Amino acid sequence: MRAYGSVEEALTDVLRLSRAMTYKAAGAGLPLGGGKAVILGDPAVVKSDALLEAYGRAVDSLGGTYVTAEDVGTTVEDMVVIARRTTHVSGLPVEIGGSGDPSPATAHGVLAAMRATAEHLWGSDVLSGRTVAIQGVGKVGSVLAGLLVEKGCDVVIADVDTAAVASLVSEFGVRSVPAAEILETPCDILAPCALGAVLNPGTIPRLSCGAVVGAANNQLLGPEDAGRLAAAGILYTPDFIANAGGIINIVEELGDRQYSWVRALRAVERIYDTTGEVLRRARREGTTTATAATAHAEDRLKAAGAAR
Repeated sequence: MRAYGSVEEALTDVLRLSRAMTYKAAGAGLPLGGGKAVILGDPAVVKSDALLEAYGRAVDSLGGTYVTAEDVGTTVEDMVVIARRTTHVSGLPVEIGGSGDPSPATAHGVLAAMRATAEHLWGSDVLSGRTVAIQGVGKVGSVLAGLLVEKGCDVVIADVDTAAVASLVSEFGVRSVPAAEILETPCDILAPCALGAVLNPGTIPRLSCGAVVGAANNQLLGPEDAGRLAAAGILYTPDFIANAGGIINIVEELGDRQYSWVRALRAVERIYDTTGEVLRRARREGTTTATAATAHAEDRLKAAGAAR
């Protein structure tokens, strides 16, 4: 849910996001297709029970072909309101049998992808002593910051929400820089955890990192930006591989068995293996990591289609 500038802007975003969700589910080996929905409007201004219930009716009209969950601009509590009008909703509170906020699972998945990236790039998956710069410390970025501090990393953060930054600096003792400077901050790993298209012809020459591993969707403005990163000597772990933890967590809620965070986290940790597989494929085939990740997902889509 965002204050999009126009319906056309929202449509462009939802099509990019739905494509990424398809590849995310396939790349993670999940028994799902991939879809996305957006709601136009500033959540702080126009969100209401009536609006969320209307959205719930729209989801319900699809007859279960689409299952919704929270993302930017929505919360676990919002899912409860949506559930008044449809059963095709996930990410419900843990106390009523749901999986809760998927953000921690997403953060754990990004951490697993970082470890696999470090192993591929530097020969060790130990992150202690590495500098990680996080762009965006919302629901996922803030959890990721705490996990990285626990791993002994030097963490640098930035966000347009200065209060969120101040809170994390106080809680974890991390460093901060202005939002406009985070991409240029010297670091081992840059973690984009805000909105998409942050890696583009204007920003890539400014990067001062060895690798990019983050939670934001659609980090590349266009497919050619993967080549620009490779030419700059920066290892890019494709976002839909690294940030699949949230949807993996959701899958644990959708089955008949009772949701278990321990089981979900075990499944999320497999992102380590998937990341390594994609990075090795790119090296083996002489392609960009984005091309290798897309091929990895499409292989699984084709196999699923053939089986069906």
